[in-house]
Amino acid sequence: MDSGRRYAGLACGMGAGALWGLVFLAPELVRDFTPLQLAIGRYLAYGLIALGLIAPRWNALRPQITLREWRSLGWLALAGNTLYYILLSAAVQTGGIAMTSLVIGFLPVAVTIIGSRDHGAVPLRMLAPSLLLCTAGAVCIGWQALGGSGRSSLIGLLCAIGALASWTAFAVGNARALARLDHVSAHDWNLLLGLVTGAQAVLLIPVSLMIDSTGYAPDQWLRFGAVSIGVAIFASIIGNALWNRMSRLLPLTMVGQMILFETLFALIYGFVWEARLPHPLECAAFGLVVASVLSCIAAHRRHAAIAVGA
Repeated sequence: MDSGRRYAGLACGMGAGALWGLVFLAPELVRDFTPLQLAIGRYLAYGLIALGLIAPRWNALRPQITLREWRSLGWLALAGNTLYYILLSAAVQTGGIAMTSLVIGFLPVAVTIIGSRDHGAVPLRMLAPSLLLCTAGAVCIGWQALGGSGRSSLIGLLCAIGALASWTAFAVGNARALARLDHVSAHDWNLLLGLVTGAQAVLLIPVSLMIDSTGYAPDQWLRFGAVSIGVAIFASIIGNALWNRMSRLLPLTMVGQMILFETLFALIYGFVWEARLPHPLECAAFGLVVASVLSCIAAHRRHAAIAVGA
């Protein structure tokens, strides 16, 4: 992997993390609404925007998408969007931004371990320092968040763990699907994912009405609509496009490490929302997470040098 592709991939990964970190704030901005309503609002907006953007190219794109691709889009939309965001919203509302960020911060460990089994991937033993640093950073965040906030309810923790499992499956499946589909651009794949996720959101509307029939004031609906549209544009459209571009530039083991940027930005946004500075343990976690990413990059450089030498 040449340095140009590596740095472009890193830039895309950082940009995606900065935008995805915003989704941790959304449940706090509209706490009156349920996690299911938040998911429906976000992904209805995502689906409508994707429909408008993909419509001019639909006739040319449709023949390239087989039944296998539609099936992949269905489960990826469920794992990486619908189910993930319902669980994440529930975790934020019951356990707080910091605790949720902590659990999601373990995504790089899970994805990197799975990616290390791919043919030609960097061996897990070479990634051990990066994984240890990542784990140490997550422990620091957890020690501070779980020990000091008093909001680490069992329900929130279980929802965060469920979100972790759901997004791990998505990250691996999406990277492999993009590697297989060289005839479909990353941007078009993102828009197709938006169409399928939007369809899932429509199907969930009756479920939401049966579960919660609470009436909301007009200003609450306006705030809900603004947050849903904002998250759809910045996180689902632009953030996903950057992530898909990165997934084609970097190997899966590095893709896992890039998820750390989402954790970092989510914590920063959380500190701003709570109007406080990070505690010493949280500062230490930032340093450890950054060191983990740099260690992973160094491991890939060594692996590439060994491969060239062989």
